[in-house]
Amino acid sequence: MKLGSIALNNLRRRKSRMAFLVIGLLIGIATVVTLISLSSALTMDVQHKMENYGANILITPRSDSLSLSYGGITLGGVSLAPTEINQADLEKIGTIRNSRNIAAVAPKVLGAVEVGTERVMLMGVDREKEFQLKRWWTVNGEPISTDDQLVVGSFAAEKLGLDIGDSLSLAGEEFTVSGVLAETGSQDDQLLIASLPTAQRLLNKPGTVSLVEVAALCADCPVSDMVNQISEVLPTVEVNAIQQVVKTRMHALDQFRTFSLAIAAVVVLIGGLVVFVTMMGSVNERTREIGIFRALGFRRSHVMKLILFESVVVSLLAGVLGYFSGIAATWAILPFMTEHHVMLNWNPTLAGLAIGLAIVVGALASFYPALHASRLDPTEALRAL
Repeated sequence: MKLGSIALNNLRRRKSRMAFLVIGLLIGIATVVTLISLSSALTMDVQHKMENYGANILITPRSDSLSLSYGGITLGGVSLAPTEINQADLEKIGTIRNSRNIAAVAPKVLGAVEVGTERVMLMGVDREKEFQLKRWWTVNGEPISTDDQLVVGSFAAEKLGLDIGDSLSLAGEEFTVSGVLAETGSQDDQLLIASLPTAQRLLNKPGTVSLVEVAALCADCPVSDMVNQISEVLPTVEVNAIQQVVKTRMHALDQFRTFSLAIAAVVVLIGGLVVFVTMMGSVNERTREIGIFRALGFRRSHVMKLILFESVVVSLLAGVLGYFSGIAATWAILPFMTEHHVMLNWNPTLAGLAIGLAIVVGALASFYPALHASRLDPTEALRAL
């Protein structure tokens, strides 16, 4: 009779112990798969939000300043007014190597306008991209949808006495207030927001923009690389990454992954201890059986292989069931942790990792019990017969 057949027969005869071993290791593997799957899915969800909820690259006109000194006496500096950015040049951003990682390019034109006796700042934006980029904006009313509408910041609305539906005259043109921006605590509260073509016409800045915000973040390329790529295609402007935002986002993702791996390691360790204790108990209960095997001519290596083979079979079953249990748990938990449903794709690498981890943990946890069984003295074991 082959060792494999003996091991399988032993497992069939001890169904309750086998089930306990499978469940103990299955829980650990399922937890690992769940945490890794959740980490991957949440990372994709967070990355999607980071790419769409705000900019992390700022493009501004290049300005120069001259420091004047004569005879060791500093006479002050002269700042040369920056030129506007040519709007047509922004199409070059789509040609950079990592253009697929750019979620939004939001150009803006800024300038002061007269409203009665008050002087306020007018900002022209791309209607679709700006309100997509600024997801934290809350507009009471409606965002601008036509060129004759305005959204007014909360401070500007209070200062000018404007409300939703009011009319406003700018440079002889009539506009309707479609919405009032809820207080943000930033300079946005002081703005009149119009469509980009309208603001360019009112400010006499046709075909130019004052600055550009870019939302771009990818897992496989640093944002600094994208800054360099944009600088290459737009050499006449200043391109800067908002480093603090980027570093905070990436640090949060790294911390979540580290925490998940730490929890997974602890659970796997507990599963390994369950296997160790169970196998040791099984060896102690099978003292007479092992003694008979040794008396029949089984070597120590045969006894070790018998115990380890049983462990590998149980671990393989626990790994397969643990993987599918972990994926099922992820599907059940994910809707409660993300705003949008994230697709979980079949990951053969994770499946192989789960099964391989189960086999390795099971084999390592069973090694000492197998070694202990192989060292049993057959004469001492047979005395109990």
